[in-house]
Amino acid sequence: MIIGTTKELKNNEFRVGLTPDNAAMLVQRGHTVLVETHAGDGAAFSDEEYRAAGAQIINSSKEVFDRADMIVKVKEPEPEECEMLREGQILYTYLHLAPNRPLTETLMKKGVKAVAYETITDREGNLPCLRPMSQIAGRLSIQEGAKYLERVFGGRGLLLGGVPGVERGNVVIIGGGIAGTYAAKVAVGMDAQVTLLDVDHNRLAYLDDVFGSSITTLYSTEANIRKCLAEADLVIGSVLIPGGATPKLVRREHLKLMKDGAVIVDIAIDQGGCCESSRTTTHDDPVFIEEGVVHYCVGNMPGAVPRTSTVALTNTTIKFAAMIADMGLENACRKNEGLANGVNLYCGKCTNFNVAQSLSLDYTPLADIL
Repeated sequence: MIIGTTKELKNNEFRVGLTPDNAAMLVQRGHTVLVETHAGDGAAFSDEEYRAAGAQIINSSKEVFDRADMIVKVKEPEPEECEMLREGQILYTYLHLAPNRPLTETLMKKGVKAVAYETITDREGNLPCLRPMSQIAGRLSIQEGAKYLERVFGGRGLLLGGVPGVERGNVVIIGGGIAGTYAAKVAVGMDAQVTLLDVDHNRLAYLDDVFGSSITTLYSTEANIRKCLAEADLVIGSVLIPGGATPKLVRREHLKLMKDGAVIVDIAIDQGGCCESSRTTTHDDPVFIEEGVVHYCVGNMPGAVPRTSTVALTNTTIKFAAMIADMGLENACRKNEGLANGVNLYCGKCTNFNVAQSLSLDYTPLADIL
């Protein structure tokens, strides 16, 4: 198979879909790897490293798209990239289609085979290709939230961990999955007061065992959310429905309950966000203020640390990329149900139930096609 990766076009996205080590592995298995020149620069991977790995360095993204059977990316394709896709081509990347009808319709019209990192599962039903970015986003959420609590950025002027004789900042985390757990780790490490809400009693029990008295766990109800928001200095939104649009647990009316200069970091913004007032922002314009509350809603948070993020991401995605390359997408999906769960669109049909439900599209199980 001919596998291509190109320079990411999303605002301040410096990650890359394949590392030189990934390219070497694919070449050793008999595949051809095309890398757009300078695609890895942002993550500190040079063209020379890719050449040494056996990849071909290509001068334009168009040539990569024209020649490749499978495009391996990090983020969803921008409009100019969508134009270069062709029918039957495999697109392997993060897609987050549920809140993005225009992109979904474009990819369906193009007839591509779109495999989304965020819905691939392992044998236990976990999301292995989403996990490393959730870990990074969770850690970054506290780091960024602490920064935007500073007065010069519109925040309350509060030091999250406090100092002796001064009350510590109050962090509220909505959602106790991977991102929420890693946010809690960093917040506890910064000596903040931490409250975590979730609807899964088993998850709350697990987190209570892990963190002990370092955090307070609460069942996520309307009453508890309202109470916590009123007391919060920093709110982390980390709710996830795999492949589906995120429920709006923090509504616009809730902002009036919050302190002036409090900060919301909506990690879930890729799937539409769990705050009604959230809208996607970028690394060069990351925040906006509404009802006196600072909103940080960057859609590609891990792109701020591209070296760490690229290696962490590709450690998980390369396994499935190699499987697709070796066997072809169809045979690979027949043999691996977890990979089949990653196929969101197939030649004009929506094959992911949560995406179809979120966008009111017809749903066609992949098994019925294969």
